[in-house]
Amino acid sequence: MGTHEERDVARQRFDVADAVPLLLDARGVVTGWTGDARRLLAYPAAEAVGRKLGDLLTDEDAARVPDLVERCRRDGGWAGLLTARRRDGRPVRVMTRITPAEEPGGHARWLVLMSELGDAPGWDMSRTMLQQMVAGSPIGIAIVDTDLRFVWSNAALEEFGGGPAQRRLGMRLADIQPGLDAAAIEAQMRHVLETGETVFGYEHVGRTRAAPLRETAHMMTFTRLEDDHGRPTGVYYTVVDITERHRARQRLALLDRAGAHIGRSLDIMRTAQELAEAAVPGLADFVAVDLLETVLRGGELPPGPLAGTAPVALRRAGQRSSPETLPRSTVRIGETAAYPAEAPPVRCLVTGTSWLEERVDPLAPEWATATPDGRAATFLELGLHSVMIVPVRARGTTLGVTTFFRRRRQEPFDREDLSLAEDLVSRAAVCVDNARRYTRERDAALVLQRSLLPHRLPEQDAVEVAACYRPADELTGLGGDWYDLIPLSGARVALVVGEVPGHGIGAAAAMGRLRTAVRTLAALDLPPQEVLAHLDDLVARPSGEDGPQAGAGVTCAQAVGSTCLYVVYDPVEGRCTMAAADHPAPAVVGPDGTVTFVELPQGPALGVGGPPFEAVELTLVEGSTLALHTDGLLASGRSGAVPPDRERLRRALEAAASPLDLRCRAVVDALAPDRPSDDVALLMAHTRRLGADRVAAWDLPAEPAVVAEARRAAARQLERWELEELTCTTELVVSELVTNAVRYASGPVRLRLIRGRTLVCEVFDGSATAPHLRHPRTTDEGGRGLLLVSQLTQRWGTRFTTDGKIIWAEQSLSGPGERQ
Repeated sequence: MGTHEERDVARQRFDVADAVPLLLDARGVVTGWTGDARRLLAYPAAEAVGRKLGDLLTDEDAARVPDLVERCRRDGGWAGLLTARRRDGRPVRVMTRITPAEEPGGHARWLVLMSELGDAPGWDMSRTMLQQMVAGSPIGIAIVDTDLRFVWSNAALEEFGGGPAQRRLGMRLADIQPGLDAAAIEAQMRHVLETGETVFGYEHVGRTRAAPLRETAHMMTFTRLEDDHGRPTGVYYTVVDITERHRARQRLALLDRAGAHIGRSLDIMRTAQELAEAAVPGLADFVAVDLLETVLRGGELPPGPLAGTAPVALRRAGQRSSPETLPRSTVRIGETAAYPAEAPPVRCLVTGTSWLEERVDPLAPEWATATPDGRAATFLELGLHSVMIVPVRARGTTLGVTTFFRRRRQEPFDREDLSLAEDLVSRAAVCVDNARRYTRERDAALVLQRSLLPHRLPEQDAVEVAACYRPADELTGLGGDWYDLIPLSGARVALVVGEVPGHGIGAAAAMGRLRTAVRTLAALDLPPQEVLAHLDDLVARPSGEDGPQAGAGVTCAQAVGSTCLYVVYDPVEGRCTMAAADHPAPAVVGPDGTVTFVELPQGPALGVGGPPFEAVELTLVEGSTLALHTDGLLASGRSGAVPPDRERLRRALEAAASPLDLRCRAVVDALAPDRPSDDVALLMAHTRRLGADRVAAWDLPAEPAVVAEARRAAARQLERWELEELTCTTELVVSELVTNAVRYASGPVRLRLIRGRTLVCEVFDGSATAPHLRHPRTTDEGGRGLLLVSQLTQRWGTRFTTDGKIIWAEQSLSGPGERQ
């Protein structure tokens, strides 16, 4: 430290009361050590006494000690900054003052005073300043002794009740605040006294003398106070009133729980019960939900409040009480609640407005209950003292009323509680009305469940998929847009997106039939253009052509004019083949994020006739993403404004971030509103490639002797893949398929094994004749090959190529012969 800096430090006021004293002899050896010194440097007295001052400093400052001693002798003392080293090695910056301390016998001694410096310069806080701060603080502050009795408190603490500071002296918390859980608070104090740990942010909820009828919340902090020897002398604590924040947090939590709890089903009674359960005990002690009979039957209601002044009979759809025991005479769930015409619930039905009574007349009769002797029960007998009534209204229609009571709590309802109840009921009312409207459609919707969109797309190795569907019909949730992913042979997959004209149950029925037909055609392993050609024939076929059984096919008038995009992706070669029936072409997002659109020839819509369908084949770079969608994603459809729509889609795809499911939803959110005018379906597929280590192929001559070599090659490959348990079955499958190819086909033979989620065995030959599964008699010498293959594998089949055919079979990796 330079001379000028030392002068600056020396000129600073050195607060001796806060300094740590050390005593040195003439040689600079520590002879006196205090508890404050131990807290500053962490050395116990046994280790510190007898050590030189330099041993307690960093190496740089330790080298200055001889010079400092000489200057002290010459100048009579020294003041400046030093860097001490704690017992754990951590450096501590200290302001130091060294002064002579002569003993009576004439022995030279040196008194060293050290005061730790903070990271930034600041004031030395005197006792007067500290007293001004705590006395004038708006935060309640108090100090209790080791017996937890008050010894000091500031004026702000009086706002919480319990009297002035002088009256608190010598008293315990339970003596001045009986409404609080004093035992819990004092337990925190004892913990601080025993451990020395400061407790921050301890929240306590209770009733203080300042607000005996209102639940209040406080945040408290506890810190132990110690004397110079480190012995605890008491606890210093602060109190902050956080009641408003606590109540706001409770209201938000209640609405959040209600949003997650209410409307989880389309059952009216259950939805009403969920409303009652959401409000108890957070808002009320007893809640009853009464609905009109017409609502429970799913009937139509006139808009606006209920008309008329006659007595009204409502059905108790839900109720909840805290504790569980309900008043004996209350109406049970499912029973009729008859209200007189002048009763407040009827007035709420008629006017469509809420009603609040902070303190009800305890001797007044409750409106919908009766005692065993037939008279109306009073609010006093039921233990009810405060009430709110909120009409259940949705889309301009009154469906019933919800009544909120308080029984156990002392504080009455207020306007904030009424606002919260109205928000809660309004959210539930929409769910109740949705359930009412769904009641009429429920049976038909349940019949169509198997024809609707897949709940879960199958897992496979070719692509990672995500889908998002947003129907336009908010009433039934059933539309004509659809998508599917179909596993094919050879680890390939088919991606399908289609659209049936219209909405509702009719469109969903046609969509379900169309989807079933596509899955059936996909099982034949036909090229995309042939799948669409067969689908077009099925849709165009007259409904009465095949007699009474025609309804089982796609012979539905609503399916005429449907569109479809059929894509087949091969992860082994990265090849993608697709064809479209008047459907938008897919977008391709490259690994670098660039977006392109496939130039896809458009065939006619299904069932309307026209030129044949054409297919396009392209090779995708590994990591590319296909985006298949219906025209509802683009607001302008397939009109002349397609390029601007494509540009919007391009920007949305480029802006979307990972993971894939979030990207899919982000694109739909960016391009389609919450209630689109047309159904929206988006299927995104992130393509994968099967590495060379998962595919093995052999070109074989068409000779009988090659069968044994094919078996050995397959066995060696399975050993490399650590699938030895499948060797026996695989050798048999390879032997049968290669033997058939050599015996009945012409040209070269090719064997390929693919290790994916299953083990695929493929044999290619140049013949276009499909094999047939035979059931030989016991005396037949042959004809059992394909029968054995079908019994030992999960599935098998044939697909045709431009120059021959492929016979394939799949086995589970779990073990031979297992079927999924």
